[in-house]
Amino acid sequence: MSQTWLSLLAFAPLIVAAILLVGLHWPAKRAMPVVFLMTAAIALTAWDMTLNRVLASTLQGLILTGSILWIIFGAILLLNTLKHSGAITAIRGGFSDISPDRRVQVIIVAWLFGCFIEGASGFGTPAAVAAPLLVALGFPALAAVMIGMMIQSTPVSFGAVGTPIVVGVSGGLDRASITETLIAQGSDWDTFYRLITSEVAIIHAVIGILMPLFMCIMLTRFFGEKRSWKEGLTIAPFAIFAGLAFVIPYAAAGIFLGPEFPSMIGALVGLLIVVPAAKAGFLIPKQGWDFAEAKHWPVNWMGNIEIKLDSLTAKRPMNLWLAWLPYILLAALLVLSRVNSDVKAFFTQNLVLGWSNILGEAGVSGSIQFLYLPGGIMVLIVLATVLLHRMRLPELGSAISESSKTLLGAGFVLIFTIPMVRILINSGVNLADLPSMPRAMAEFVAHSVGDVYPFFAASVGALGAFIAGSNTVSNLMMAQFQFDTAHLIGVSSALLIAAQAVGAAAGNMIAIHNIVAASATVGLLGREGQTIRMTIIPTLYYLVMAGILTMMAIHVFNVSDPLLS
Repeated sequence: MSQTWLSLLAFAPLIVAAILLVGLHWPAKRAMPVVFLMTAAIALTAWDMTLNRVLASTLQGLILTGSILWIIFGAILLLNTLKHSGAITAIRGGFSDISPDRRVQVIIVAWLFGCFIEGASGFGTPAAVAAPLLVALGFPALAAVMIGMMIQSTPVSFGAVGTPIVVGVSGGLDRASITETLIAQGSDWDTFYRLITSEVAIIHAVIGILMPLFMCIMLTRFFGEKRSWKEGLTIAPFAIFAGLAFVIPYAAAGIFLGPEFPSMIGALVGLLIVVPAAKAGFLIPKQGWDFAEAKHWPVNWMGNIEIKLDSLTAKRPMNLWLAWLPYILLAALLVLSRVNSDVKAFFTQNLVLGWSNILGEAGVSGSIQFLYLPGGIMVLIVLATVLLHRMRLPELGSAISESSKTLLGAGFVLIFTIPMVRILINSGVNLADLPSMPRAMAEFVAHSVGDVYPFFAASVGALGAFIAGSNTVSNLMMAQFQFDTAHLIGVSSALLIAAQAVGAAAGNMIAIHNIVAASATVGLLGREGQTIRMTIIPTLYYLVMAGILTMMAIHVFNVSDPLLS
């Protein structure tokens, strides 16, 4: 079989996934088992992998699935616990009287609070939290969903306490092989991993400065009485100020602390700076902006669920500081467990399940660190919240029940998706002496587009997120492909992996799965096409900017790969 046909065969699982999910509108729970079986069949036949290695790779994928489900459970459980304790209501209420200007409300409620929820919970949660809050504040349902989807950009690579990097990038790379090469060159995995994280943070920070402004001009253009871009641009000084207030601490956290913290720290610092500034009228235009009267709104703007701010009142009054305290404790414990060597040792060495050389296959290993993974830390914060907020056991039971249902929905898809990815990655060991499937894909791309590929690296990540509905899954599927392509065309592998992660975050703005989830919260199901036609605009902005920055890093700043030759 020719090299071209082998490369196309390697691409086949991803192409079939796209056809089933996007073209035929299959749900992921039906499509991904088919794609997994197809991948296993290609591995056993065309790649001549042994059945033992395919089974070992599947088990390795299931172990990694356990890690990501543990994080999802912890993130959603914390959010549901705070919902039942009344904390989320108290936090929402704190935003209701900052400014009557709708553009200011978008920046604070959607951009800053939404980015914080993304950092703490991820998995489409910010849109599902922000959209009904915006409707309660008087926004049309369609506008609320559009703005909610635009949150799914800059903070997403570090959402759910860094899951797209911690699990997506790490799990999507052949870590054992890369580590061997790094050690041979006097480096290590942690250095390479920190480099990727830093580059993701820097690229996002540069692009993200303008995202609050983009939200405002999209709002005034599509939902203003005058349909004007200009009305959004008039708040540019305040919007750019808010963008900088988020991205500067965000980038610093990514560079110096790691992938778990940027979105949460950037949002917390941003809220502390921007909210007082808004109340003082700093940089806010004298001419305010609002929608036309609701009676003049087109029917397609409105959902079939009525949401009133009064309905968000907590069962019992809660101090705003007490409501925020669990999130503050979460950030503190995460930082402590990552930067203090004694605390880190305790968390990494206790409650760990590990498997080496699964089924006797060299290099096929996996582990679940129940305490060190963000999921374990979030469960500890949940227990603290029960005491701090004086919750009753039935309230905690409801939070656990709701979180478990969410987990089952995500879990079934991941049970097939991640083992598929591990088969792709481990396919380099075979009886036919062929390169791994991601390597074969990379060779095809390198020969086809060559030096211009870095411009499109982020778009590949976005395509993966659009197909899979997840930044994490896109990184799992595409990270090794980006790594191999980088080496074949002679550019920094860390940079292309970073571009992949950035693009996969941007792709969430048009991911149908996320749009459906946000639309459901405001009764707008069935109008996903309208939302995509709007959110494709900021998505294109993000991908073009990411492509330009990637090319500039290579050709202007001469960013090379200092770790791998």
